[in-house]
Amino acid sequence: QVQLVESGGGLVQAEGSLRLSCVASGRTFSTYAMAWFRQAPGKEREFVGAISRRGIDTSYADSVKGRFSISRDNAKNTVYLQMNSLKPEDTAVYYCAAVQGVSYVYTPRTSGGMAYWGTGTLVTVSS
Repeated sequence: QVQLVESGGGLVQAEGSLRLSCVASGRTFSTYAMAWFRQAPGKEREFVGAISRRGIDTSYADSVKGRFSISRDNAKNTVYLQMNSLKPEDTAVYYCAAVQGVSYVYTPRTSGGMAYWGTGTLVTVSS
């Protein structure tokens, strides 16, 4: 079992940038494919981006493609979400999630397939 702790959220103006971090407990971080999801007030949780176990393969939602970048440092048990050119519609609670027992190239995109979740970090983008 792994515990995930997100950080880096906050208030930012439109067109600004933030970098979210998610630190995982344990010694088997490289066995997990990782993903970021978000949930805006009154809306369902949605996929943002994902990264494979080795960090070679990534996948993004169309709404963030070209603006957000996901990366990971397995030596630090950390996955990052670099968010640039932020828009008010990016305002949401951002969640880090993990799934184990998948191939090296797998990039998860569905929340139902994730086994572990962090408690989230709030990102607010003002216009």
